[in-house]
Amino acid sequence: MNRITKYAALVAAACAVLGFSGPGGASAAAPDSLDWGECTGPGLDPRQQCATLDVPMDYSDPGSPKIRIAVSRIPSEKPPARRGALLLIPGGPGGDSLGDPSGKGQKLPRKVREMYDLVGFAPRGMAPSTAVDCALDPADLSMTKRLPWPAPDGSLDENMATARRTAEACVRDGGELIRHISTANEARDLDRLRAALGEERISAWGVSYGTYVGAVYSQLFPHRADRIVLDSNDDPDHTRVTRNWLAAFEVGVEDTFPEFAKWAARPGNPYRVARTPAEVRSGFLRLAARLDREPLPWPGANPPRLDGNALRQIMLSSLYDPDDYPALAKAIRAAREGDVPPVPEAPPEPVLQNIAAVGVGTVCNDVDWPDSADAYQKDVHESRAVYPLTAGMPRGPMVCAAWPFAPREPAVRITGQGPSNILLVQNERDVATPLAGARKLRRALGERAVMVTVNSTGHDAYLDNGNACGDRTVSRFLATGTRPAADLYCD
Repeated sequence: MNRITKYAALVAAACAVLGFSGPGGASAAAPDSLDWGECTGPGLDPRQQCATLDVPMDYSDPGSPKIRIAVSRIPSEKPPARRGALLLIPGGPGGDSLGDPSGKGQKLPRKVREMYDLVGFAPRGMAPSTAVDCALDPADLSMTKRLPWPAPDGSLDENMATARRTAEACVRDGGELIRHISTANEARDLDRLRAALGEERISAWGVSYGTYVGAVYSQLFPHRADRIVLDSNDDPDHTRVTRNWLAAFEVGVEDTFPEFAKWAARPGNPYRVARTPAEVRSGFLRLAARLDREPLPWPGANPPRLDGNALRQIMLSSLYDPDDYPALAKAIRAAREGDVPPVPEAPPEPVLQNIAAVGVGTVCNDVDWPDSADAYQKDVHESRAVYPLTAGMPRGPMVCAAWPFAPREPAVRITGQGPSNILLVQNERDVATPLAGARKLRRALGERAVMVTVNSTGHDAYLDNGNACGDRTVSRFLATGTRPAADLYCD
């Protein structure tokens, strides 16, 4: 997972058949053709092609203006063996997969690359698709503002103030499109894309938030879905949606921090921070509390100080991938000595503005959030007591606490109705999409799905932080359609 996608993944971060022309219109409308041409951008495979697709901004309004969706593909490497197209559904909300046919798509086994055109896209609102931007104050682009980290005493006053500023900016500068950014509309866009590709059915590999997009697509268009892989899975509870994904961080951190602690206490590790895993944990908690009281100046960072929440955010980001453990260890070692680590890499401000706006539109339009600090305060205090590593953040108020609009439609309810063609793959220890949430998606899908649980740590399982057994199982399903007869544990 690249840095931009990881940043976006942190922000996060209906009935099966809706009562208007959205799903029906998406599948029944005459498909646009895609005029494939050369892609621009660094590091792309020369075989990758790009195009744009026009889709309705508002699927409930037949006269709605059109918006542009940017699309990419690398055609099948062996046309006689071609089965169809494999959508690479990105995480986020606020990620895109335009570069994925050239990137992670090339990790797929050759047989899979021969069977499918690999297709990426930038979801509605994400540049270079028709883009949204809230023109936020740069200070409010910080992850310690975008995620609801409470004050040292657990107060949520500053979180609510940030939510109001962000919501006001997005209403003022986000335009009409920000009202129509939602998971259900992304799924409808994907069905328009399926039709434009000339496919009766389409396969998909959805990762992180993309698992929810894939599940919603499979619910709205069950007979348009072919082989569906959902990798690192979100809780699909349609009554809470992103609120549950945010809350999952408290469990995900507790699932994964022990792995960091064992690594950071290992003799011979040049980044060792303590003698035992227990001392790693207790030392981290003491250091974060000290920085709450006595922040360190951190020139060039946003905000320009290393306080307890900044350290906790470094912790959260570093637990996505064991390869990032050294970043957290170096931050701990520096702060203990009164120094600061290097400023974390971040995308350019225009990219951050775009990511933030798409995130706001998705999380606030998918489901309604309580609109007062009192509605969150009790849960935050409870979370701080039970899950001290995350200090109450996972139960706090995001921008949606001040969003002035109600969702235009109920969130899609995921059920077991439809073909049995879904394979879930899930690492046992995942900070962002913990196993507990994946099990809820597995139960919701019923006989439609089989789940592969992988004895591994990190976010993104297939061909990334998983293991050989899990990778073989997913590759076999994509290549042959064969799934395990029952849920499988890959040790």
